[in-house]
Amino acid sequence: MNNNVFYPPIEPYAQHSVQVDSLHTLHVEECGNPQGIPIVFIHGGPGGGYSPTHRRFFNPEAYRIILFDQRGCGQSRPHACLTNNTSAHLIEDMEKIRRLLGVDQWVLFGGSWGSTLALLYAQTYPERSLGLILRGIFLCRDEDIHWFYQQGADRFYPEYWADFIAPVAPDQRGQMVEAYYQLLTSHDEIARMRAAEAWSIWEGRTSTLQTDTQLVNHFADPFHALAMARIECHYFRHHAFIEDNQILRHCRLIQHLPTQIIHGRYDMVCPVNQAFALAEHLPQADLWICNHAGHSAYEPEICRALVDATDRFAEALEAM
Repeated sequence: MNNNVFYPPIEPYAQHSVQVDSLHTLHVEECGNPQGIPIVFIHGGPGGGYSPTHRRFFNPEAYRIILFDQRGCGQSRPHACLTNNTSAHLIEDMEKIRRLLGVDQWVLFGGSWGSTLALLYAQTYPERSLGLILRGIFLCRDEDIHWFYQQGADRFYPEYWADFIAPVAPDQRGQMVEAYYQLLTSHDEIARMRAAEAWSIWEGRTSTLQTDTQLVNHFADPFHALAMARIECHYFRHHAFIEDNQILRHCRLIQHLPTQIIHGRYDMVCPVNQAFALAEHLPQADLWICNHAGHSAYEPEICRALVDATDRFAEALEAM
């Protein structure tokens, strides 16, 4: 992690507990300038949660920074819950947060699954979106899920792949997402936790150009791993609860929105072809390829590009 690139650490000026239905309560916080440009940080996973470091991509004098934990993860409750947890629920949760905080329009900032949800939200509510800053584009098509969890990324990380498939019986490895879903929803707590750790560590190990032990340890943490693995697997087993190729087919709805796309050349979690495909459907978007980076937002080149993008956005919006 390159601390020289980030803005200094800040604390929230407000925190909220938002009941979005009879089961789920979301944790929401606000940082920075209450009168600044509203920007919402949309974390990855799904099930990843946000961290205090995520506040630091934004100039706290320019932005009103809104962060929230999506259903089932981070400080939201109930933890690792799959009930009433779909893309449509998350889109409407964002709308509830926006209305609760009295925000008319906001900038959408998301990476990986956060880019997926940002795009889905913007396509549903383009009138509420000021623009998008996206990293590590994940279109969430079957082919994109197949690449990382079945065949593709395994060729680059054979030793890590061996650890990933270890919890799954050999005769079930032809359908890894389905096999993991059965393990992660099992009543056997030991099998469930072993599967969660293996699923999450696979992502942590492959997210950076050079494996980052600190990042892997974060992904291995049982509390984080259980939510991440269960919720990701739940979404991917159900095709993210969206139509086939939905994001690209609906890009006409958001072509007018200013959009920055930042992607690592050697991203093995979400290969760079997804960023190019999105840019082709959003001809006004700016595409920035980081030639010495993988997937993680903490890769030095990606981190620098994200901070630069938020600075450019603030300057452009303040000049309007």
